[in-house]
Amino acid sequence: MVVRHFLTLPDLSRNELLALLKRASELKIMQRKHIPHEYLPNRVLGMVFEKSSTRTRVSFEAAMTHLGGSAIFLSPSDTQLGRGEPIEDTARVLSRMVDCIMVRTFAHAKIERMAQYSSVPVINALTDEHHPCQLLADLQTYYEHRGDISGKTVTWVGDGNNMCNSFIHAAALLDFELVVACPEGYEPMQSLLDKHKTNVRIVRNPAEAVKNAAMVATDVWASMGQEAEQQKRKEAFAGYEVTTHLMEQAADNALFLHCLPAHRGEEVSAELMEDPNSVVWDEAENRLHAQKALLEFLLCA
Repeated sequence: MVVRHFLTLPDLSRNELLALLKRASELKIMQRKHIPHEYLPNRVLGMVFEKSSTRTRVSFEAAMTHLGGSAIFLSPSDTQLGRGEPIEDTARVLSRMVDCIMVRTFAHAKIERMAQYSSVPVINALTDEHHPCQLLADLQTYYEHRGDISGKTVTWVGDGNNMCNSFIHAAALLDFELVVACPEGYEPMQSLLDKHKTNVRIVRNPAEAVKNAAMVATDVWASMGQEAEQQKRKEAFAGYEVTTHLMEQAADNALFLHCLPAHRGEEVSAELMEDPNSVVWDEAENRLHAQKALLEFLLCA
């Protein structure tokens, strides 16, 4: 049987993605009604963290608990990866002991090598280039609040980072327009822009970019590993803060999303975080439910 991995959003077909989002909402309702859903009894998730995270660790660990399985947290100091063991060796060993491997790391090539040598599914919980698990939660959040996203306009304001790259994948899969507002030199991956020209365009002016947007999303200006560039980026992104005033330029009742953690007063205003059309807390919670659906899909197919 071919092992399915989830390294980028296009590892799912459009129909698989839509079914997974629907299932995530079903699992959310089951949890809130305290309906048992232990569909992965005795299954073990190995969680390899080379980048720290609050939401990723808690959501995956809680997901496995709710599904009747368990999770093992592995930091660089807990594995031989931190001592120079080849990724190929770690993948071979871990995949003989656990049922699924989740990796949160820097270089995307590292997780691709992990998947190449793993005999169990590998999940990308974030790399420098892609963050597909967060997109599952973001898309679930939009569908729950507004319905079908196909044909809509979504605006990304800020750095063309891993989140932005994954939004491009989402736009291509679900056929919506993605408008990226970023300063010169901070665009998303050129290969993705070239491949998905019909779904994405770059606009320098945030006010122009959010026009007709049904959803506006942003992220921190300096991602993990870019701390040394903090001041330089703060200067480059001046004028790219998403505020309630900017959101007034978008479509009526446009949703605001942020994958968190948020730096209030930089990429987002404190006022907007608490606005009725800000769904960041639903978005954060949906990491749990979307990842439950993903684990079920990969391990029960």
